[in-house]
Amino acid sequence: MVTRFDIAALPVDHEQAVLAGRVGLAHGPVPVLLRAGRVFDVSGEIDTVADLFDLTDPAAVTGRDLCGVDELTVGGGDFELLSPIDLQCVKACGVTFAVSAIERVIEERARGDANKAAAIRAELEDRVGSGIRNVVPGSESAAGLKAALIEAGMWSQYLEVAIGPDAEVFTKAPVLSSVGWGRQVGIRSDSTWNNPEPEVVLAVNAGGKVVGAMLGNDVNLRDFEGRSALLLGKAKDNNAACALGPFVRLFDESFTIDDVRGAELDLRIDGADGYVLEGHSSMNQISRDPLELVRQTMSEHHYPDGFVLMLGTLFAPVQDRDEPGRGFTHKVGDMVHIRSDKLGTLTNHVVHSCDAPAWQFGIRELFRSISERRVSA
Repeated sequence: MVTRFDIAALPVDHEQAVLAGRVGLAHGPVPVLLRAGRVFDVSGEIDTVADLFDLTDPAAVTGRDLCGVDELTVGGGDFELLSPIDLQCVKACGVTFAVSAIERVIEERARGDANKAAAIRAELEDRVGSGIRNVVPGSESAAGLKAALIEAGMWSQYLEVAIGPDAEVFTKAPVLSSVGWGRQVGIRSDSTWNNPEPEVVLAVNAGGKVVGAMLGNDVNLRDFEGRSALLLGKAKDNNAACALGPFVRLFDESFTIDDVRGAELDLRIDGADGYVLEGHSSMNQISRDPLELVRQTMSEHHYPDGFVLMLGTLFAPVQDRDEPGRGFTHKVGDMVHIRSDKLGTLTNHVVHSCDAPAWQFGIRELFRSISERRVSA
């Protein structure tokens, strides 16, 4: 079914913003810029979004007028909106908020069993809740809290990355595998405890410079990761399990890294069963500064095509959906809406990963489409 892009999903001040993304045409995807309601194909000047982000001034690329934003569609049509990135590696940071740290410890101690979560949550909140919220990661006070928790038998590998000197950074999804606005987002069919993770996502170019930001959903299988942290790959990297968009908002006078630091995110899940869950998170409660997370991701390595970095989530769904004490888990048919005023709204509906469209357009297909584009130019 073809769905038309909802203009209400744009940032509230989109008339002042320059947004970057990709649109699928007959010969393949092209990088685009959105200005004042018009979509401009910039593939005549650069080949990929990764190339665009490496420019000194990405917003200055002119391009050719392609269509109006109201002509964009999902699921078919002449101008199909895609995930806004291409060759960038999708990286993610975990346990960057105190609440998410506690929830990861709960998963670990419950061994992925949602029935045990409520009692463990109460104990952890009582023992470490206030301390972990007020400590600076890597500081002397953090080391003191760690020592106290070890002595009390409360230490965890998740608390290590929450308050220790090193952030958790992992690879969320392969190149070109992310899905965009309006697409199906997948959970494994054998998962019984899972949730969305609404996050701000930074776009970083090959030189390590942050050039913009977007919204993301780092879909997580709590039962898998809770059984063992070594199952993180299975908990995180599944077909259609990474949603990004709707566009990357480029940094300029109207939008800077300080807007990221102060961003407010709203989450709404509408279930086909009538269930509604609402949540809110504030980036000003993050434990590590976004640029510090970028620095740690760069480490001693280089990303020649750049990367995008999911900054972690404050959202930890504990509202019961079915049985008391089991908390939240997705059901097929859930509609997930993630909103931040200056980044817009990312909307996806939940299916099993095995039922989501197979990921088939990879790096070789991108190269082929670029070659065809050049021949036809």
